[in-house]
Amino acid sequence: MILKDKVAVVYGGSGSIGGAVAAAFASEGAKVFVTGRSLAAVEVVAKGCNGSAEAAEVDALDERAIEEHLQSVIDKAGRIDISFNAVGISNTKIVGVPLLDLDLEHFTLPLTAYTNSYFLTARLAARHMVTNKSGVIMTVTALHSRIGIPLVGGYGPAQAAKEALTRDLSVELAPLGIRVVGLRPQAMPESSTIKNAYEPRAKASGLSWEQWQEMLASKTHGRRLMTLTEMANVAAFLASDKASGMTGTTVNLTMGSMDD
Repeated sequence: MILKDKVAVVYGGSGSIGGAVAAAFASEGAKVFVTGRSLAAVEVVAKGCNGSAEAAEVDALDERAIEEHLQSVIDKAGRIDISFNAVGISNTKIVGVPLLDLDLEHFTLPLTAYTNSYFLTARLAARHMVTNKSGVIMTVTALHSRIGIPLVGGYGPAQAAKEALTRDLSVELAPLGIRVVGLRPQAMPESSTIKNAYEPRAKASGLSWEQWQEMLASKTHGRRLMTLTEMANVAAFLASDKASGMTGTTVNLTMGSMDD
């Protein structure tokens, strides 16, 4: 098990991506602390981690709540080895609305929410990690960061900002023994993200749900979409010491639909 005895905190753990990553971390031997805004939802995820996870209600945009939870993790487990931010927002007034019709408040909402959450969880975790001169800070972005996609409002700029923050965090934290890496998957059929993207754009695209998936899959080299398990397995590898040479980068998991 490549994460044996590691201590991981997952933010946005009640979402499909966060839940899959929490399960993968636990299956590889990590003690996982799963957090989210709904305690009931993250408790379900924690129960699926075979006794290797604890759930907590934490607003990943609340600095005090994050720090109090991290201190509780330190008190219980002695340290923090991995911080994974899978926090997402969903707002029907953003996706599906042309930029010409989008007001400033809804355009900036993804920018502030995604980047502030990532910044807070990364900074606060790093402050604990420097004590041991070891740790891995991680997040997940999307294809929107590198390719123009219509009707997604500020989501594209927000993902690009997170990838820039990954690089900036790494250049400052790597000398302190802390790696910072990200994952950039495309659409995964089991995830809520792809459905949240499709539903507001269904009318504009004129595609059925099945046609939407086929269209996205046609852009990959394998003519298929990645699964949550495949993404989570890569996350576990990146969090492990086997990936010790990787920092300051976002791993391309678009299965060839976007060239680096």
